[in-house]
Amino acid sequence: MSTKPSNWSIFSKGLMDENPIFRLALSLCPALAVTTSVINALAMGLSVMFVITMNNIVVSLFRHWVHPKVRVPVYIMSIATIVTVVELILEAYFPLLFQALGIYLALVVVFAIILARAEVFASKNKIFPSMLDGLGMGAGFLFAMLLIGVIRELSASIILFTPNTKVMSVVIFDLKEEGQFGAIAVLGLFMLLMTFVVVALMQSLLGRDVMGARSSSSAG
Repeated sequence: MSTKPSNWSIFSKGLMDENPIFRLALSLCPALAVTTSVINALAMGLSVMFVITMNNIVVSLFRHWVHPKVRVPVYIMSIATIVTVVELILEAYFPLLFQALGIYLALVVVFAIILARAEVFASKNKIFPSMLDGLGMGAGFLFAMLLIGVIRELSASIILFTPNTKVMSVVIFDLKEEGQFGAIAVLGLFMLLMTFVVVALMQSLLGRDVMGARSSSSAG
């Protein structure tokens, strides 16, 4: 008999186990293009978090009234409506930020992670769990965007010795290039690190379970 997942597990899975960028590798366009500054990364992350949460609520609310054959067009129409609201708000109150995000804000409509959560979770669950799922996935997306943005904005130059010594100043790599090499480098490193962390946690938990099973069987 399957146990019902807790509210925390529904929310927290998007932070690490199913992080949209570092683990699922979905919606990577903004991670590469918008993270040249922290403010852009924050704006895009909050926008996606709002869209995915509101869309999950809408899909869950109307899940019994939408015919399965037309569910995907309905999902896309819902996402497009919410994204339009976000665009209008940013254009009215934050015009510079709206211009900085550019076409990538409109591309939120076709982000795979938003459509995937609507299909996989929100269409099968009640409103509150669907909202938690959207918030968790959005928070994971926001976390990844901010992490990449912070590192890129700090330029992350590794310098051997200080330039003032006039002995040697070597820049091994600079993660804030005019092109997109910096974003790809940071994204790849964090995806690798996140994979190692998740695998290590799973092996640790599995090891404890195996030891527990062995001890119980030997005692019997």
